[in-house]
Amino acid sequence: MSWAYVMIAGRALMGLLFILAGVAKIIGPKPFLAHMDEQRVPGILLPAVIALELGGGILVLIGWQALWASLALAAFCLLTAVAFHRDWSDKAERTLCLKDIAIAGGLLVLAASLGRAAMT
Repeated sequence: MSWAYVMIAGRALMGLLFILAGVAKIIGPKPFLAHMDEQRVPGILLPAVIALELGGGILVLIGWQALWASLALAAFCLLTAVAFHRDWSDKAERTLCLKDIAIAGGLLVLAASLGRAAMT
């Protein structure tokens, strides 16, 4: 099997995660705005979040500027973990926090792989 196919599949899976999240926020923003309000995150940031999720997800999916998109999405995941999943006494919140951190790690591996390939 060619590693290029593995890279394409990985980018597709990672990109779709963010694309679908962005679309969900467009279709039904109210629960996201309520959750942002609960965590004292200004709701005015929701359009920027949607743009990052959709734009970054599409760039990762198609592979154009995927290095920078994956770095931006990794930072977003880490910020999300810190801003929204602080209550580690709640098992679900702890799991969501660790999931966001793990996704950030996968995005950093993708960025490192793309950066290495660009240097050769």
